[in-house]
Amino acid sequence: MARRFSSAYQSEPMSSLALWARRLAVFSAIAAVVSIVIVRFGFLEVKPALMTFFGALGLAGLSILVALAGFAAIWQNGSRGMSAILVALLLDAVILAYPGYLAWQYQKLPKIHDITTDPIDPPRFEALARLRSGEGTNSAVYAGLYSAEQQRITYPDIEPVELEVPVQRAYEVTLALVNKRKWLVIDERPPQPPRRIGRIEAVARTPIMGFREDVSIRFVPDGEGSRVDIRSSSRYFEGDLGSNASRVTKLIEDINTAADNAPKPKQTPAAKAAVKGKK
Repeated sequence: MARRFSSAYQSEPMSSLALWARRLAVFSAIAAVVSIVIVRFGFLEVKPALMTFFGALGLAGLSILVALAGFAAIWQNGSRGMSAILVALLLDAVILAYPGYLAWQYQKLPKIHDITTDPIDPPRFEALARLRSGEGTNSAVYAGLYSAEQQRITYPDIEPVELEVPVQRAYEVTLALVNKRKWLVIDERPPQPPRRIGRIEAVARTPIMGFREDVSIRFVPDGEGSRVDIRSSSRYFEGDLGSNASRVTKLIEDINTAADNAPKPKQTPAAKAAVKGKK
């Protein structure tokens, strides 16, 4: 019985809709991967590469429709092709899952792209300003009061980093964290007299597409301690889907942890004598 059933099933024609659903899914997967590679390695401008990516998503959506039509046809006439439909739907789900999540984030989050710990006097883009002058790039000038208000509402915990370590030490631990993240450092200026204000400018990349997001970090002495201000801004697009806020928040946490774990400087004999004199 099993052999006769299998033989009868194999004699049924393959559903052309099932085959086309699988072909569309495979082609959309290839197009999505190619577009990601193009963006990450800068083979084309961002907009043409994104059009390729959105075209891949459209093909994945079309593949789902064709797969559903193929499933209905197989249900009615008993033709073969269920395995092809399942492969197509699995590929389509993989392709569309993360963009679908991003679309949900886009509707949920404010349309801002410039996050800073100091909206009144944000760290400036100086060396990075040259990289934000092309067509379609966001301005190097801070986004303004609307962005600051939306940030305050959505990300109220983003505040300046107040440290109990000297400004030079704050600069050193932060630069180590920037290098550990493999951000591309464009400019670094340690805090030196007379003003003793340090600065780091670097380029970070988003995890999958590799979009460039610019980071400026400022170090200012604050008595015997120091203050660190951070600014992270997308080079393209009006909304960042929360990537800059996430980057700033994580860097704040890591700076605080690194500063707390930093070895305390040894007191000189003169400093010890001064402490004893106060007692």
